[in-house]
Amino acid sequence: MTRELPAQFEAFGAARQNGFLKVKAIKEAGGLVAGTFCTFTPLEILDAAGFSPVSLCGMSDETIPAAEAHLPKNLCPLIKSSYGFAVSDKCPYTYFADLIVGETTCDGKKKMYELLGKMKEVYILHLPQGENEAALDIWTAELHRFIAYLEEHFSVEITEEKIRKAAHVRNEERQARRALQQLQLHKPPMAWGYDLYKALDGVGFLFDRAEVLKKLNTLTGDLKSACAAGESPVPAGAKRILITGCPIGGVLNKTVKSIETHGGVVVCYENCSGVKAVERDVDEKDPDIVRAVARRYLSIGCAVMTPDSRRMELLRQLVNEYAVDGVVEINLQACTPYTVEAFCVRKLMEELGVPYVGVETDYSSGDTGQLSTRIEAFLEML
Repeated sequence: MTRELPAQFEAFGAARQNGFLKVKAIKEAGGLVAGTFCTFTPLEILDAAGFSPVSLCGMSDETIPAAEAHLPKNLCPLIKSSYGFAVSDKCPYTYFADLIVGETTCDGKKKMYELLGKMKEVYILHLPQGENEAALDIWTAELHRFIAYLEEHFSVEITEEKIRKAAHVRNEERQARRALQQLQLHKPPMAWGYDLYKALDGVGFLFDRAEVLKKLNTLTGDLKSACAAGESPVPAGAKRILITGCPIGGVLNKTVKSIETHGGVVVCYENCSGVKAVERDVDEKDPDIVRAVARRYLSIGCAVMTPDSRRMELLRQLVNEYAVDGVVEINLQACTPYTVEAFCVRKLMEELGVPYVGVETDYSSGDTGQLSTRIEAFLEML
């Protein structure tokens, strides 16, 4: 039995636009706003400093021409779109940001941050690209350096107690996000993957953490109740698809929507807006809370890591847990770490006996038909 979407989905979908007014209100009340780009950004530190963090990742090709006046054309569309919104002054979040926090995950972003720093205050976090004790020492020291910078430049006090409290709040939110995503374990899944992605993305544009927690829990409860009543929006025969690869906000319609109009349903997002961003919590009881925060973020499986064993372990785990019928890897053009690592993902899926297809795309609409044909053929093969 099909059903209408819960009203809460619409609230999350409108969150990005409504957030413009909220961030303006934060500024008018004397609050601090920090723009971020990556899941490696330690939100607990920003929370403890009194900032309201918000993602500045560009999701549209609208501003790419403006970016290409400064940046090469053969650069990742996410980088160009993000910079384009800043240089064309079309993003209210960038406009209101007191600080932009970058990270050294990607050569293209690192150089883009240098240009962005000519327009706004930009702080770069130097991420060690490996997961071991030596890297953890470096990353912990980097977070202490970040704390000292925030205290000096913004006249704030960041105590261990504030960080521990922030970690507790963020852990609750991560747990709620995990609970929502785990509804897709059900057969059939309790929601379309497209709608689930929009809800998860919308969380980043709600600045009241208590409101975020309430909305996530309400949506999860509504979907569970509908399932218990025998109602589901997803047909029982839909092929269960896991999405991996690059951030996909800018290509959502021509990838995920195409999957779900050709007989599939996305049951799991391994990538940045999905499981990998929330799979681990900060150990709130660790005597060294800064090191605990550092450990949690350094454990994120990402193609920038060498070796990237954590991502491969997570993919192996998720393929089994979510009983997937196929894996679709979506990579953005010129994203060297992910496009190179696609070889390893394909080999892993061959080992697991799971059908796999990889696609490489950008934010333009020129390849929409081609992608649709490839995705349809892949689903028919399943």
